Amino acid sequence: MEGRTTPLSQEIAIVTGGSRGIGFAIARRLGEMGARVTLCARSADSVEAAAAALRASGIRASGAVADVGSAESVRRFVARVRETAGEASILINNAGVGAFHAAHDMEEAEWDRVLDTNLKGAWLMSREVAPQMIRQKRGHIIHIASLAGKNTFAGGGAYCASKWGLRGLAGCMAEDLRGHGIRVSVICPGTVHTEFSPHAGKDPAKMLHPEDVAHVVALLVTQAAASFVSEVDLRPTQKP
Repeated sequence: MEGRTTPLSQEIAIVTGGSRGIGFAIARRLGEMGARVTLCARSADSVEAAAAALRASGIRASGAVADVGSAESVRRFVARVRETAGEASILINNAGVGAFHAAHDMEEAEWDRVLDTNLKGAWLMSREVAPQMIRQKRGHIIHIASLAGKNTFAGGGAYCASKWGLRGLAGCMAEDLRGHGIRVSVICPGTVHTEFSPHAGKDPAKMLHPEDVAHVVALLVTQAAASFVSEVDLRPTQKP
């Protein structure tokens, strides 16, 4: 960490869906700022490889398997973080999946997979971590939503519903927790160039990149203590 500013050196951060894409970029940025970071993902190999890559850069990082849609899996994961690193003061709810079909053509299992990961997962993880932050009388919970949480499109029924719901959850949690010194924010990126969403035919140079989202997270977790930004819309400067 030599040569880097470390304003988050006292912070314990959790990043869900942290093994690649936006989650990995956020974990790297928080780690570079001094936070001790724990990633979770469903694949043991991918999450440990991501954590190892961060450690190779001098970041205090570890990884663990967790299914954010399972209350028991979330409980075990957060307990492990507390035992190995300490009580979390930053939570990034980034884990997400997509399924893009007409709502009337979707199977129930596919609908449940999207809503359980994108919305229920954020609630379960927040519910598990919030008591730790309340004890500390401080903390940041940041939900990674999408501009799809404000705009509709054909085939986006499940995905848009999950992201609209995530924005609603974030707003209500902000009111529930602000009296405890906990700031809850939601980031709504537009098109981001990742493996999850490659957007064939669009120019990657004109798209958002994971590091752009990570930059917003860095701004949010270094706000002055007397205020918080509740929602950020993030768009590329040029339409891809």
